[in-house]
Amino acid sequence: VGNYKRTVKRIDDGHRLCNDLMNCIHERARIEKVYAQQLTEWAKRWKQLVEKGPQYGTVERAWCAFMSEAEKVSELHLEVKGSLMNEDFEKIKNWQKEAFHKQMMGGFKETKEAEDGFRKAQKPWAKKLKEVEAAKKAYHAACKEEKLAISRETNSKADPALNPEQLKKLQDKVERSKQDVLKTKEKYEKSLKELDNATPQYMENMEQVFEQCQQFEEKRLRFFREVLLEVQKHLDLSNVASYKNIYRELEQNIKTADAVEDLRWFRANQGPGMSMNWPQFEEWSADLNRTLSRREKKKASDGVTLTGINQTGDQVPQPNKHSSSLSVQSNTVQSVQSSYNPFEDEEDTGSTVSEKEDNKIKNVSSYEKNQSYPTDWSDEESNNPFSSTDANGDTNPFDEDTSPAMEVRVRALYDYEGQEQDELSFKAGDELTKMENEDEQGWCKGRLDNGQIGLYPANYVEPIQ
Repeated sequence: VGNYKRTVKRIDDGHRLCNDLMNCIHERARIEKVYAQQLTEWAKRWKQLVEKGPQYGTVERAWCAFMSEAEKVSELHLEVKGSLMNEDFEKIKNWQKEAFHKQMMGGFKETKEAEDGFRKAQKPWAKKLKEVEAAKKAYHAACKEEKLAISRETNSKADPALNPEQLKKLQDKVERSKQDVLKTKEKYEKSLKELDNATPQYMENMEQVFEQCQQFEEKRLRFFREVLLEVQKHLDLSNVASYKNIYRELEQNIKTADAVEDLRWFRANQGPGMSMNWPQFEEWSADLNRTLSRREKKKASDGVTLTGINQTGDQVPQPNKHSSSLSVQSNTVQSVQSSYNPFEDEEDTGSTVSEKEDNKIKNVSSYEKNQSYPTDWSDEESNNPFSSTDANGDTNPFDEDTSPAMEVRVRALYDYEGQEQDELSFKAGDELTKMENEDEQGWCKGRLDNGQIGLYPANYVEPIQ
C-alpha cells in the first residue's frame, strides 16, 4: 500500500528530464557558437598576418587556404548551433508543453490523475487489509490473555491460601479466554479470506492504472530517442557533403603549392629578373631639391629615432648613449625585431584586444612584403650596419636598442636561484613582468613584484594564460 508513489513520481521526473535535455542542448549550441566565432577571428587575424608577411606565391595561397577552411567550418558550426536551438530545443519545449499540464494549485494534471487512479484502485483492498490487521491484533491479544489465565490457574493450584471460590473464578477466566481465542481466530480467518478474494480484482485495477503510466512514460522515452537521433544528425558533420568538400578543396590548394614556380616568381620580381633602375645622369633642380627636403623633414617628424648605429668608424659607442641616429618609420621599427614572439603579448592586460591584434599584425615576421629598405650603403665594412659574419642573418643591428618592448606578465615554471648580482631569484609559480625579449644567450630582462630588476633564463617561465 502506497508504493505506487514511485510510479507517480516518475511523471514529475519526466518533466524535469525534459528541462535537463534542453539545458544540455543549449550548452552544446553555445559551445558551437563560441567555437565558430573563435574560428572566424583566428582566420581573419592570420589571413592579415600572412598577407602582410614575407611569404609569397603558391605557398602563400596554400597557407591562406587554412583560413578559408576555418571560415567555412565556422559557418557549418553556426548552422549546427541554429539547428540545435531552432529545431531540437524548440521540439522538446513544445512536446513538454503538450505532454505536461500544470495545475492552478501546483503540480501536473497527469501526476494527479495517476495518483487518484492508484488510490481509487487500492482503496477497497486497503480497507480489507486494515480489517485483517485489526482481526489479527485481536486474535493475538486473545491468545496472550488465554496463556496468562492458564498460567494463573496453574499457579493457584499450588497455593493453599486460595479458597475454592477463587479457584473457580480463575477456571472460568481460562474458559472465557479460550472462547475469545476461538472467536477472534474465526474472525481473523474470515477477514483473510475476504482479502484473498479481493486481491485479484485489486491487482487488475492497479495494473490497469500502472499500464496507463507505462504508456505515458513510453511516449517520453521514444520521444527522447527520436530527439537524440536528430541531435546526432545535426552534430555529425562527417556526413555533410559540404564539410567533406572543404577538406578536399584544402588538400587541392596545398598540393598546388609549387616551390619551383615560387622561386621563379621571386627571381622575376625580387631577384636578378626584376626591372633594374640603373643610375643615370640627373640634372640638378631647385624645385626637386626643395620637394625632397620637405619630404625628408616630414618623414623625420612622423617616424621614431633608432640609436645604436655608428656612421663613422672612429666613434666608440657608450652604454645607452650613441653619437648618431637613424630615423625610420615606426612600422619598420616594429618589423625588424627578429626575436619577436607573436604570442608573448597575448596576456597583456594593459592593452585592448584591437591593440593586441594590431601589434601581432605589425610583428608577424622579420619584415613585410611592402617594406621599404634603406638605400644608404658604405664600402667600409666597419661602417656598414648590415654587414655580418653570420650567413643566416641572425644578428640584427637594431636588436640592442629598439623602441621599448611591451611588458608581459609571466609565471615561473621552476625554482631559480640567481648566480650573479644582476640575476633574479624566484620560486615555481611566482609571477613577474618580462621587460625585454630573449637575447641570443637565452636570457630575458624582468622585474619582480617587489621592484627588483634583473636577468633570468627565458625557458624558466611561461606567459600567463
